[in-house]
Amino acid sequence: MVESTICPIWGTPARHYIGSIQGGVHVNSLRAGGEYFVDRRSQIMITKLDDRAKARLTTWLIEQRRLGNELPGIGWLHLENPMNPESVLTQRPDLTVPVRADELLKYIQNKTPNIGKKYVYWKGIHDQTMEMLAYTESINEQEELRYLLDYLIKQGWLELASGAEGVEAKHVTITVAGYAHLAELENVKKATSQAFVAMWFHEDLVPAWNEGIEPAIKDAGYTAVRVDKQEHIEKIDDRIIAEIKRSRFVVADFTHGRGGARGGVYYEAGFAHGLQIPVIFTCRKNAIKRIHFDTRQYNHIVWETPIELKERLTNRIAAVIGDGPLKSVPGEQETPQ
Repeated sequence: MVESTICPIWGTPARHYIGSIQGGVHVNSLRAGGEYFVDRRSQIMITKLDDRAKARLTTWLIEQRRLGNELPGIGWLHLENPMNPESVLTQRPDLTVPVRADELLKYIQNKTPNIGKKYVYWKGIHDQTMEMLAYTESINEQEELRYLLDYLIKQGWLELASGAEGVEAKHVTITVAGYAHLAELENVKKATSQAFVAMWFHEDLVPAWNEGIEPAIKDAGYTAVRVDKQEHIEKIDDRIIAEIKRSRFVVADFTHGRGGARGGVYYEAGFAHGLQIPVIFTCRKNAIKRIHFDTRQYNHIVWETPIELKERLTNRIAAVIGDGPLKSVPGEQETPQ
């Protein structure tokens, strides 16, 4: 059952799914970019946030949906991977202006699938404005959204229709240069066939590597790289940095034993995030409650057997990253070496 309510983050109109989750609310909010769950404890915390923190929280929710988490959650209850909302707000930096402008350009592209079609931005139209604010991490329509539109026009990626300046609506079209820029954004890192794997190098996880992670990455069309599997004379940190930079994405498995968390895995995942390289988080079920709270906000693949890990990782790569350049076509024979 669905009824009208307000978005717990922004106080804007939203839809509330009744009875779906106990201990919190499941809402669908345009201003938050879609559906999410928030527990009661976190609702109280959210009321104390300033608008800039709410904007960061909103783009985190959008990022989670892009990573395959259809119902990202804020809080600790009824979540496979409970997250500490404060860690998102304190550790997640604001999006830069160029990134925010790119998000607006991609939004306009999604709304105008036909090449050359005009996009009309109407000042004050609720649904349109709420979505644009969410995806661009903006808090103000008149100043921030207008600035980002002007930024795209000055870059030559949008063209303003003649005579449309100064009216209540802006009529814009994505230019040839704009489509070229969108193609560059889409193709960043896609040429590489490498996937970097960060995990605990212990005999207990050998089956997870041999039967789960490596074959899943191979089936998706990529080559799995682990630093411990390579011979090198450089410092291991230098090699890690180099290999992550060469990779299309990173698989970070946070499984660990009684000795505690593997600091290297956290470092490598964080470094990849800083470079805006996608990270797929995994963890064995019996260790998920022991991982550091800073990463619990991410949508982990929680696995029990290597076969389950392989299946779920294969599906996640296909959904989030897409097929790699080494992906074999069914029925196609490999060329002899």
